[in-house]
Amino acid sequence: MPGPALRILAVVVLTTVVAACGSEPRNLVQEPAAAPTIGDEAGVIAEPTTAAAPSQQPAPTAPPPQPAAATPGWVLGATPLPKGPDGTPLVLPTPPALRDRRLTAPDRLPPPGDAVYRSSATPIDAALATRMGTTWQPGCPVPLADLRHVTLSFWGFDGRPHTGELVVNAKVAADIQKVFGTLFTARFPLEDVRVVEPADLAAEPTGDGNTTAAFVCRPVRGSTSTPSAHSSGLAIDINPFQNPYKKGTSVLPELAGAYLDRSLVWPGMIRKGDVVTRAFAEAGWTWGGSWTSTKDTMHFSANGR
Repeated sequence: MPGPALRILAVVVLTTVVAACGSEPRNLVQEPAAAPTIGDEAGVIAEPTTAAAPSQQPAPTAPPPQPAAATPGWVLGATPLPKGPDGTPLVLPTPPALRDRRLTAPDRLPPPGDAVYRSSATPIDAALATRMGTTWQPGCPVPLADLRHVTLSFWGFDGRPHTGELVVNAKVAADIQKVFGTLFTARFPLEDVRVVEPADLAAEPTGDGNTTAAFVCRPVRGSTSTPSAHSSGLAIDINPFQNPYKKGTSVLPELAGAYLDRSLVWPGMIRKGDVVTRAFAEAGWTWGGSWTSTKDTMHFSANGR
């Protein structure tokens, strides 16, 4: 894979993304600097089956940008992580305000007017290609023509339906629509579902991102040449903060260490045999949480990487 498509790796050690205690849902500020964490690494994975495609609906029109709001105890994306002697962002304890995290991002697309699941899958148009910018470049494993823009309904931690968007490979667009339909029916909460953009890649790591995201052209973590499954639109990361990546002393997002304790029962966490892992397994996808040397509990892929 040519070098230009991989230069974005330097910033895509995404501090997750391309992200307060209590039992009631809380509203979230925008994440001005927190990029989506896109996790992956080859591992031992779970058993797959197949799934059918859902019906498609027209994509909604984006509303005007919303201003940032205040979040008690924490401002997401506002504080770059300190770095160690090697320049790597430090892994720090989870701030109290981000434990039992139940935040919902401001709407970027019009939310559904009811509790009915809707989704659409369309080719990448010029406007979206511009938004994607350098997250796709000539030489990536998949051409733009083979990617699809998927919009879909999801439930937020505020107990309300919202509309998210992803870029995925055309071959798996129907899988993603069906999986998210299952999650919608189960009311599995997601904080934010959106397309990775160049600003996410350029942002200083803050370790508090929590964006559910899919396509970005880059190598697997720790490599300079092996394409990630995300580079082909064949992988997606779900609620990265509640479902962090762990290998050795490395944790992503860097502030999500509290969620390494998988015995916790906090909303948005993914566990073996739950509705999320079952839905992806039925679509033939595999889960990074079942790997052996690395645990990537946010990560699902169609090709096992």
